[in-house]
Amino acid sequence: MSVQRNPGGNTLRFGDMVLPHLDSAYNLARWLTRDDHDAQDVVQEAYMRAFRSFDGFRGDNARPWLLAIVRNTCYTWLSRNRRAEVEVPYDEELHGSEVHGSFGPDAHDANPETIISRRDDVRLVDEALAGLPVGYREVVVLRDIEDLSYKEIAVVAGLPIGTVMSRLARGRRMLTKQLAQLRKGGSGGSDGM
Repeated sequence: MSVQRNPGGNTLRFGDMVLPHLDSAYNLARWLTRDDHDAQDVVQEAYMRAFRSFDGFRGDNARPWLLAIVRNTCYTWLSRNRRAEVEVPYDEELHGSEVHGSFGPDAHDANPETIISRRDDVRLVDEALAGLPVGYREVVVLRDIEDLSYKEIAVVAGLPIGTVMSRLARGRRMLTKQLAQLRKGGSGGSDGM
């Protein structure tokens, strides 16, 4: 006995559940590849993979499921094109310590000087974030930009929650260090990592 599928129904369901997350998918891919065109290619490939496997999706929140596909597609692309970026360094001294903070002025300040300062801060944060190793950059982006929970990040990245938390803490610490270097006019690279 063959089971007939309703491809039109799945297409509509896919559109309703997955397409609204296109911006998040592109944002993650752009941060991981650090290139607009490469991110577009990765997202296109990820959406094709997601569509092909959508019959197997169970649940009501497609965002973590989709971002896991985007993440895996990015890592496949990086391993083919930039193998050295895929490695995640480990530092026992920084493992498990938490750093919190925000990097911009109060959102209620709207005078011209503050707006210019905020633009400079955004540029510096973008530059510092782009300098993080990809494994740390992904968890910082997923938590602090895409606002995923630790549990959702663990699903997306295929990591234990403890590893997510330690990578996030270390990524934030590296980000803070790079921001300080950039504000001083120094190099924002991830030397010593």
